[in-house]
Amino acid sequence: MNPGRLIHVKVITKAGRNSVTKFGDGFKAHLTAPPADGKANKALVKLLSEYFNLKKSQVTIVSGKKSKDKLIKLKEGAV
Repeated sequence: MNPGRLIHVKVITKAGRNSVTKFGDGFKAHLTAPPADGKANKALVKLLSEYFNLKKSQVTIVSGKKSKDKLIKLKEGAV
């Protein structure tokens, strides 16, 4: 059983478009969502699940829920 892998993601909110790019040892995510009421975190989980071809339930924010620098866990089937 694959316990998953951890990735670092730097989040830019209120961007012009949603996108994910490789950034150093981790990733950078541009989100159109504002950082209020958890909207950016929900948008990030959705974007990363699409990017890595996973279900949203397989993408978990481990730390940084109120920060631009986040640690994300990708479960089973993650690349």
